[in-house]
Amino acid sequence: MGNSYFDLTGQVAVVTGASTGLGVQMAKALASAGAGIVCLARRKELCDKNAAEIKEAFGVDAIGVSCDITSTERVEAAVKEILDHFGRIDILINNAGTGAVAPAEDITDEQFMNEMQIDLFGTFKMARAIVKAAMIPQGYGRIINIASMYGLVGNKIAPASPYHAAKGGVVNLTRALAAEWGDKGITVNAICPGYFETPLTKETLDSEFFQNYARTMIPMARYGKEGELDTAAIFLASKASSYVNGVILPVDGGYTCM
Repeated sequence: MGNSYFDLTGQVAVVTGASTGLGVQMAKALASAGAGIVCLARRKELCDKNAAEIKEAFGVDAIGVSCDITSTERVEAAVKEILDHFGRIDILINNAGTGAVAPAEDITDEQFMNEMQIDLFGTFKMARAIVKAAMIPQGYGRIINIASMYGLVGNKIAPASPYHAAKGGVVNLTRALAAEWGDKGITVNAICPGYFETPLTKETLDSEFFQNYARTMIPMARYGKEGELDTAAIFLASKASSYVNGVILPVDGGYTCM
């Protein structure tokens, strides 16, 4: 390994939800370490655009793949497309997700099931397909599930019981898969982000209401900035984390320490 602890050259990383926001940021981070990148999401045009930008900026091979992770057939077709192009898959970041915000008494069955289908079942479907087709045959893999600090605790600012339930499921799914696949050369870990700036959240996070909330509830008294999730992803994706398995890593400015 030498001094290149976090070198991902020659490896292939699939990042779901890589059309906008944190998925794009993490895809760029892995590309900066040398990994070939698959930007996977439903919106093909955004995936292709992001892949082209990554290829130009970092000099790695990158492609966009359209996939609805709630569909087993589409997931399996996407994995085949990736393997046809790259021949291997070393890293999977399960980042795709959604979030229903409403008082629990007003949440519909459809909202709850949609959350489970995307955040929890979709995470499992991607992991199952990639492990079976690529990681077990090659005897190596790194899976990073993006859960949430809301998968560890409740909250008083934005009622989102389906999101809490689904992300809590991702947390323990991570442990279960880590236990099952650890002896196959595959590690499975989870990152639990706190409040992070994205194009969709910036206006809310910059509001006076949230700033006051952050000063009270977050030990670091601010939200996460662009890039502050990237190093956790790079570490867990790298060979340097070879004995790290089943870990649930909050990156939340200390929110869950209180």
